[in-house]
Amino acid sequence: MSNANTKQKSKGDFMSDKLSTFQQVRDLSKKPAIAFSAALLQRMLPNYELFCDVTEFGDKELTAKLVDLIWEWLNASKAKINIAVQLEKLEEVTPDIENFDNFGVYPALDFCMALAATLQIMSDEEPSGAVIVAKLSQGGVEAYLLALSATDLSNEEIKQDPLMQFEIDTQLEVLAMCKDKSIDFKSLRNEMKAQGMSNIGLSLGD
Repeated sequence: MSNANTKQKSKGDFMSDKLSTFQQVRDLSKKPAIAFSAALLQRMLPNYELFCDVTEFGDKELTAKLVDLIWEWLNASKAKINIAVQLEKLEEVTPDIENFDNFGVYPALDFCMALAATLQIMSDEEPSGAVIVAKLSQGGVEAYLLALSATDLSNEEIKQDPLMQFEIDTQLEVLAMCKDKSIDFKSLRNEMKAQGMSNIGLSLGD
């Protein structure tokens, strides 16, 4: 097989892997879909928090509280949350990329969009919200790798990067946990925190 064909096959395999993951996420019922999204949000939250620290824009306490509320809802589904009000609060602290010239605005925006999608799953406004979250998290890793690289990266190079491998493995691990009929939400959250870094490799201690 020629190098060109090999590269094309690798690209196809990468896209196939991503589509397979996203299809499995799409097949999750409501509560597992919210748990999956909450787990990824937990990993994306530090990106937004650092952006707030650097730019003095936004409200990291508010967004952390919203993530907490989602976990609380998962542990006690009868918990009452006014989703419309929370979405309004989130909109006020969501950055506009036109107003910032640093790369950090992109992962911060990804987090806010993923958080909004998760809240919309809870209110039955966005049944495919978990797929949106999965794509935002993976896409954020891809954008970060491309921004770091001095040259264009192929799909295969992106896939083979340890950070992307970790992202894909984490999503599959979370998927497996969310498919369990007795999801341990506390363990799921603790496992995400125990990774010690965000989806783009930002240390939780930074």
